Order: sequence, then C-alpha cells, then structure tokens
Amino acid sequence: MRKVLLLLLALVLVAAVAFGFVKNVIYMIGDGMSFNNLVLASYLEGKRLTLLNTPYTGWVLTHSADSIVTDSAAAGTALLSGFKTNNGMIGMLPDGTVVPSIAEIAAKNGVKVGIVVTCRVTHATPGAVYGHVESRNDENTLAEQLVNSDITVVFGGGWRHFVATGGKRTDGKDLIALAKAKGFDYITTRTEMLNYHGDKVLGLFSSSHLAPASERSGEQPMLWEMVDKALEVLSKDGAPFFLMVEGSQIDWENHGNDVYGMWQEVLEFNKAFEVALEFAESHPDTLIVVTSDHETGGLGLSTGGYTMDIELLRGYKKNADWLARESGGDIEKLKSLVKEYCGVELTDEDVSFIEAMKAANPSYGYSNAIGRILSNKAKVGWTTFDHTAGPVPIFAVGPGAEHFVGVFDNTDIPRIIGRLAGYPLVYPTIEVPVQ
Repeated sequence: MRKVLLLLLALVLVAAVAFGFVKNVIYMIGDGMSFNNLVLASYLEGKRLTLLNTPYTGWVLTHSADSIVTDSAAAGTALLSGFKTNNGMIGMLPDGTVVPSIAEIAAKNGVKVGIVVTCRVTHATPGAVYGHVESRNDENTLAEQLVNSDITVVFGGGWRHFVATGGKRTDGKDLIALAKAKGFDYITTRTEMLNYHGDKVLGLFSSSHLAPASERSGEQPMLWEMVDKALEVLSKDGAPFFLMVEGSQIDWENHGNDVYGMWQEVLEFNKAFEVALEFAESHPDTLIVVTSDHETGGLGLSTGGYTMDIELLRGYKKNADWLARESGGDIEKLKSLVKEYCGVELTDEDVSFIEAMKAANPSYGYSNAIGRILSNKAKVGWTTFDHTAGPVPIFAVGPGAEHFVGVFDNTDIPRIIGRLAGYPLVYPTIEVPVQ
C-alpha cells in the first residue's frame, strides 16, 4: 500500500510540473555575459550586484552543433528552442528542419509574448524568439517573420530592416504598414513609449542598434524602462506572458575588451533585472530566469602580481568606441582624450600596439586596441576579442527556480521552463553531436 501511495504521489508531482504552475516567465539573456563580468562590476560598484543575490544559481555549457565555441545565433536557438544548430543558423537544425521556439509554443497556448532588447530586433538573440533562417544575416526576412508572428510587445532598434525608403529593404515592402494592419501600434521615441497605454506595440527607437548604455540619452529608452513598460502592457489584463529580455551590448563591450563599457552595460542589465524582480514580488506566480548565450572576451580578474587596480578603473569615464570616434584616428588627440577621461598616459609602446592593431583590422582594431590597453593599465586581462567556450552563469527566482541549480546544457533551459509553465517542448529530442 505504501508503495502505491508513493507512486501516486510521484505521479501527482510529475503532473504538477507537466501542466505547469508558473504563470509568467521573464527570460533574461546577458549577451556575452560571464560570471567575471558580474564580479568585476560588483567590485567597481563597491557592492554586490542584485543578480548575485539570487537564491538559485548554476552553470550553462554553450557549444553549438558545429563548434565548441558558439555564436549568438546557434546559442539563441538552443536557449529558445532546446536544440543545437550550426553557428549562424536561427530556429532550425543543421539539416534545415525548422524547430519552434518556446515563445512560439507559448503563444499557441494563449500566452502573450514580448521582446525587449538594445540591439536591432532582427539580431541573433531576438531573432531566435520568432525567426527561422539559415543565416542570421538575413535580417530582412527576420523582420517579415516578426511582423507575421504572434508577438504582442517588441521594443528595441532596427527599423531599417522594416522599410525600403531610408532602410535596407530592396523588395519595396513596408513592414511598418503591415505591422499596423496586423494590429501593432508603432512608436519610435522614449516619450511615446512612456505614455503608451495600448495592447500591442512595436517600438523601434533607432535605425540600427540603440546607443551604448554609457551614451544613451534623449529619446532612446534605457533597457529597464523598456522592461517596465513591456511588463505593464503584457500583464494589464491578467493573461499569462513570456518576456525575453536581452542585455545585447554586454557582448560588444567584451568584444572590445572594454572594461568601462562592459561595466555600464552590466549595470543597465542588472537594473532591468531589479525591475523584473520588483514585478515578480507583486506577482508571485512569475518565474525569472537569467543566463547568457556565451562568454565573450575571456575576461580575467588580474594579469598577475596578485593585484588589480579598481580605483583606476573607477576613474574611467568613456568607453573605447567613444575615444576612438572622438579622436578620429589622431594619436595625439587620443592621448589627450585618454588622459582627460581615463587618467592614463599612453606610452610609445601603447601607440605602437594601437597602430599595429589598426593596420591589421581597419574596422575594429583601433577601438579594440584602446580597450585592451586601458584594461592592461589596471591589470585586467582578456584572452581574445571573440567568443570563448567558457561556461556561463544561470540565476533563477520564483516558482520552480530550484530546478536551475547545477550544470546544464543550454538546450536544457527552455525545456525546463516549458515544463514549469505548462507548455512543454513536446517534440522529440534530437541529439546533435559536437564536431
């Protein structure tokens, strides 16, 4: 009899998970974000970031189907669909088989879906919410797929892929007009967003990506402002929702080995998490899951000597891209700007490194070299200007958060979320071996 009761109890618990007890999901992805990013930002702030106080934490492995080191398209596909694919592909397997995302499955189950990013809404990670393309570069197709999707709220940049006039479309289509015909309200400014009280909205606040967190102002909203408004719109009638939030530009600052830029992007993402946390406190049936698609830059918290100059870093006031842009390639002007805004003197050796990097990579070498030098001055190290295969953190708060403790593959995350929320990824698991 005892065995029968235990079996019945087990079946009840399985059913509770299978049919879901989570109403709302806030899925936050810090693009390129590592644990070291969060730790260094905490040191710079002089206090632990709120993200690091979450009760349930773990680690996520990130390899793609064709590489130990993933790109954002394959990683986004894994985090949203539960399947590995090749670098560069979104929403489909390496053989071209289309796989639905958890957001698409949620929408079919009557769940509202939202996207909030600081990049183009047709970029790799947001594209994985709704898109299915062989190449992440096919952003015009992704824009069309977005407009034809079941999404309720979209905030980010990238209107250039929705229009021909002044944009990137060559087919003459006006996807903004199509979006309006499909019930979207279209807004383009922070003021319009803050004053918005409708039910379905497409907010594109820049032709391309939004400005970096360290420079954004005026009519381009901050990430936490977009999250706050998205939560207001999605929750207004009490229906369940699934919101994907990306701190898009953490990755780019890591690509540039730029400590100051990274710090500001992480702070923006952490503040967005605090907004989500505040919402969850008054809506206890909300699960928040925070992770990263991959690690970028290989950040090391010291280059040796058992030290790191936090005080020097706290004095930095501009990111490397700003310094590169404002100096216009003029080394003497760069020296002056670096001294004024970072308190650092560039040496002849530094100048030689900058010139060599600029010659080797005309597009990014100049700013990357500035970022690397400013890091080195403070004894902060980086292994690369690209992605790495390092594991990334995962944090969870809310009902079911205890299921996110341990070491996971990135494909595990949407499967767990789906089971908890009652819209499991029920199609067969396909194992794609690492090459």
